[in-house]
Formats: sequence, C-alpha cells, structure tokens
Amino acid sequence: MSARQIPLELGHRPALKREDFLVAPSNAAAVAWLDRWPEWPQRALVIHGPEGAGKSHLAEAWRERSGALRLEADALAGQALPALAEHALVIEDLDRGVDETALFHLYNMMAEAGRFLLLTARVAPVRWPLRLPDLRSRLLAAPAVALQLPDEALIGAVLVKTFADRQIRVSEEVILYLLSRMERSFAAVQEIVAALDRVALAERRAITIPLVRQLLHDRDTETPDENRGEN
Repeated sequence: MSARQIPLELGHRPALKREDFLVAPSNAAAVAWLDRWPEWPQRALVIHGPEGAGKSHLAEAWRERSGALRLEADALAGQALPALAEHALVIEDLDRGVDETALFHLYNMMAEAGRFLLLTARVAPVRWPLRLPDLRSRLLAAPAVALQLPDEALIGAVLVKTFADRQIRVSEEVILYLLSRMERSFAAVQEIVAALDRVALAERRAITIPLVRQLLHDRDTETPDENRGEN
C-alpha cells in the first residue's frame, strides 16, 4: 500500500483522557453501541474480540464517560458487592474465569439498582465456561458486539496520531516502514512510539527509517539474549 493510500482522516471522537478515539470498520459496531448509552435495551453490554482489538481502550472511553468503576473478572471474589452495585461497572476478561456466584448476585443487585454493566472478553458469551445456569442465561440475554483486529489503515492512522500527540513529525515513509514490520495492535503502537521518542531524544536524532530499523533490530534481539542468559 502506498503512502497516499493510507486514509488518515478517519472519523474520531473525543475521549476524556485527552485522547481521540479513531473509528474504523473493525470497531464501528462497538462504538455505535457505546454511543447509544444510556439508551441500551438492557443494563448490560458485552464487547468481545481477540487480544489487541481494543477492548480495554473502548471500555476505558466508556468508563470515563459513565463514571464507572473497573475491575478484572478474577478480582471479583471477595469484593463488597453492595458497594460495587452502587456504580456503573466495567468488568474485563470474563472468559478467563470469574466467581460465578459473586457475579450472579452482583448482576441482580445492579439490575435492581438500575446500574449499567460493561463486560469484555476474548470470545462471545456463548463460549464462556459458565456453570451456573441462571448466570449464563442472564449474560446470554445481554447484547454482545464483536471487535475485529485493527486493519493496516487504522494502525497507520493511530501511528500518525500517536506521534502527533507527542509533537513528533515523521515522514509517510517511516509510517509505512513501521506498518510492514510491527505487530498490528494498539498496544504495539504505544510501545514503539514511546521507545522511538526516548531513543530520538537520547541520541538527538530525527525519527528516520535507519533509527526505526535500529530500534526494531534491538527489540528483536533483546529477548533471545535474555533467554540465553537464563539457560
């Protein structure tokens, strides 16, 4: 794909953590659901998709907007459920395991209190390993929307924006070079841009293809070297 083919003018919306959330086909359905809040047909919504698809990013944008609390599913056990049920909630990684009895009671408390619940997972609710029938029926009744992995156009736009957020100007050739060699995830964008910023400042160099090549080479060789030292 040539530099002129990267659609950098994607739709965007402000997030409350000084970010712009870029909207693309891979996340448009989920964004539309979050835009409907608080007019959801039910009090719960499930967002599911593979690692790197942006579930936590979307959940954080909604959390800032709704004032929700956030916790990991495996941290639910031992929580004071009545206190949690007083707030909107984001609970992440439901398919990795959860105290089902606690979640069942929390779900009922929140429904009675009229609070909203956003759940995230890697797979759709029908594939969650739930053993409590009443909990399973409630979660399967909630709307569920899928996220897809970001495509090259979206990652390119996020790269440009992330550099711009740091007031760094880079060429289109640098963006294309990164796109052809990096992991296609939002986390990878943040990590690589931050690393390039540090190296460029330390070495007082512009961010050019040679600098990017050096950084990526160092990253590729770092882990094998560490592993060899441990064996």
